[in-house]
Amino acid sequence: MPVRVSFGHSPWPLAPILYPLSPNMCGRFTLRTPATVIAAHFGLFEVPPFSPRFNIAPSQPVPVVRLRTEGQAPPQREWTWLHWGLIPRWAKNVSVGNQMINARAETVAEKPAYRAAFRRHRCWVAADGFYEWRQSGPRKQPYYLSMHDHRPFAFAGLWEHWTGPNLSTIESCAILTTEANAVLRPLHDRMPVILAPEEYARWLDTNVQEAGELTRLLDPYPADEMSAYAVDPRVNSPSHDDPSCIAPLPQRAEQQSLF
Repeated sequence: MPVRVSFGHSPWPLAPILYPLSPNMCGRFTLRTPATVIAAHFGLFEVPPFSPRFNIAPSQPVPVVRLRTEGQAPPQREWTWLHWGLIPRWAKNVSVGNQMINARAETVAEKPAYRAAFRRHRCWVAADGFYEWRQSGPRKQPYYLSMHDHRPFAFAGLWEHWTGPNLSTIESCAILTTEANAVLRPLHDRMPVILAPEEYARWLDTNVQEAGELTRLLDPYPADEMSAYAVDPRVNSPSHDDPSCIAPLPQRAEQQSLF
C-alpha cells in the first residue's frame, strides 16, 4: 500500500542528521515569526500555528511555500513542510539527499539533480535569519544574520517528489546559494539566495522556465538591509533550539557585530 511521508502542522523531529559545521551555505536557519505575520508576508490565506524554531538543521522538515497546480485553476499557493535535503526522482535511496541541502545558482540549470526542479518545482523556504561560521584560530565562531528589522523572508528553493521501491514517497527540498554579499564575505564566500519580495511571484511561476530569466533573480541580497553578530557556540549542536541561540555574545557592542 502506498505510504506518503507527511509532516503535518507540528513537523519538528528530534534527531536531525549531524552535519559538520558549515560544509555548505546555508546549513542552519531560524523561523520564529508568528504564523499570522508569515501568512500576511507571503500572501497566504492561513498558516497553521507552529512552534518557533531557533536552529533548523538539515534532514528536518522545513517550511515551504509552493504552487499547487493539480486541480487548481488558477494555481494556489500552498504552505507545507518538506524534508531538507533534495532527493531527485531518479535516486535509488534517500541517502542522496544528505549531500543536497544546497544548490549553486550558477550551475543549477544544468546539474542533473536539480535541472528538472529548476524548471517546474521552485518554492520559497520561509525564514527570518540564518547562521554562518567564521574561523577564529582553532575554533569556528558562529554568527547570526537577519534583516535589520527582523522581518521574514524567502530563500529561493527547489522541491522534488521521490517514490521508493515500496511506493513510499518523500517530498524534499534544497536551498539555492550564490556569491556572498559584503555582510557575508568576512565569514564565507557563499550565501543563501534571498528573494526580493517583488520577485516572489515570478520565482514560483511555472510558466517561467527560461534559465536566464530565472538566474537573474539569484543575485546576492543587498547588504545594506542585513546585519550580522556573533552568538554562542552552543548553536553548533542542533539539539540546542531556544532563544539563547540568537542572543548576542555578552561583549562590547562594537565587538558583537561585523557591521
